Amino acid sequence: MGDYSGTYICRLIMNRISTGIKGLRAKQLTVLAALGVLLLGAGCGDFFVYPGSTGSGSTPGSDYVFVANQTAKTLAAYSVASGALSPIYGSPYSLSFAPTASVVNPANTMLFVAGVDGGAGHIASYSISSTGALTLLNTNNIGLAAPISMDVSPDGKWLIGLDGNGITLDEYQINATTGALTLGNGQSYLIPKSVVVPRAIKISPGGNFIFAAIGTAGDLIFPFDTGTGAISNPAQLSLPPNVSDNALAVSPSGNTLYIARSGSNGGLAAYSISSTGVLQSLTTNPYPAGSQPLAVVVTGDGNNVYVANQGDGTISGYTIASNSAATPTSGSPYSNASGPSGLAIDSSGKYLLSISNAGSPDLTLFAFDTAIPGKLNLIASTSTGTDPTGPISIAATH
Repeated sequence: MGDYSGTYICRLIMNRISTGIKGLRAKQLTVLAALGVLLLGAGCGDFFVYPGSTGSGSTPGSDYVFVANQTAKTLAAYSVASGALSPIYGSPYSLSFAPTASVVNPANTMLFVAGVDGGAGHIASYSISSTGALTLLNTNNIGLAAPISMDVSPDGKWLIGLDGNGITLDEYQINATTGALTLGNGQSYLIPKSVVVPRAIKISPGGNFIFAAIGTAGDLIFPFDTGTGAISNPAQLSLPPNVSDNALAVSPSGNTLYIARSGSNGGLAAYSISSTGVLQSLTTNPYPAGSQPLAVVVTGDGNNVYVANQGDGTISGYTIASNSAATPTSGSPYSNASGPSGLAIDSSGKYLLSISNAGSPDLTLFAFDTAIPGKLNLIASTSTGTDPTGPISIAATH
């Protein structure tokens, strides 16, 4: 028999109670009530959670990661608080559509998952309980296309999606109780004589700009008013030939934009952001990375940046100086076992996670070295279901 934790046993007993309660006689119900009192006294009180709760009125757990599997049409959920990939009870969750993007709101109470089914776009809203379990709140039908990438404004009021149609920035106002989405004005864009491939979207920490990576067509900078939801016409960052911008990250200060750039002059591109949203290329730009950079993430303190290189199955790490210059961290690049396509940092700031849609393992967990700043140590990996699962997006609590 395995070494089961008290948490696992509590969940198992509660599941038995909930699935077997129908048809019981009064005497049996009395026994179950007594058992419930014992469970509460044994520390199982956290599992008596209203399934529709969005976390209000309690402090939700905040060290979870969620992986959207496009091939399997599932959501895999894990706790990483203990430094291991511990599946959440009930994971993986089935989806009614093939997912394309996912994001957790700043309050860590909701997960939004976008996708397509039969040509129709959907965004599903899930509540995140204090145990990391997901409960479907709403499935919002959003038209013909679905966002390729999504982000939530820092105040939690607006969900912004980079539409797969290549001409639209979608905008939805979020009902913080029900997870329902109300269509906002959004913004359209047109890039003449360019091939637009929607890749990634990111809202600045101050909520005043929305950045969009659109492949070889470069990047767009939309001024944004989180009070009214108004999104203004964008400025464009153009690229030289044979280069594609694939992913974005913004420093916690909001002063620097990092871009995962592939092609003949690929790597980690870094730009300072002015108060008006003007981007200025930093010296030695871009910084060298591996083959086919597809994702980028910055640590909560802004001291380190990491790029996922799908082409050679590595992760490049950089230490950021006070003048925003980037130098490789010790041991970089780090082997990822399979080609990484997405990155996230857990809420504790102790771990970096990567997904791979190039083959198993689907999800990999790295720990930040406690002695050497910025260095990554691989500590765990797993499949996110019965392969092939096709991980397409990773979202972590903040």
